[in-house]
Amino acid sequence: MHNTSSRLPAESAQTLKQLLTQRLNVIGDHALRESNPQEQLRQLQSVSEQLQQFHTEHRAMLPQRLNHFLTQASYQKALEWLEDDAS
Repeated sequence: MHNTSSRLPAESAQTLKQLLTQRLNVIGDHALRESNPQEQLRQLQSVSEQLQQFHTEHRAMLPQRLNHFLTQASYQKALEWLEDDAS
């Protein structure tokens, strides 16, 4: 378990989880990739930009390890880290 409660507000952690999950869902949407690859790319770009904006705005309050994952674009690891923290 990670101690994020004093550094990353629960609402911010939830927002980040939603963005990370959304990104993984867009990547994994094989039907969209087959039917409309341009739309999948647009959605991926949009959520990636939202993740970058979140990271920029919250960097100062992010736990070091989570900040590392976001800096390195290790989004699956960031999501796992957040989910582990919630348990």
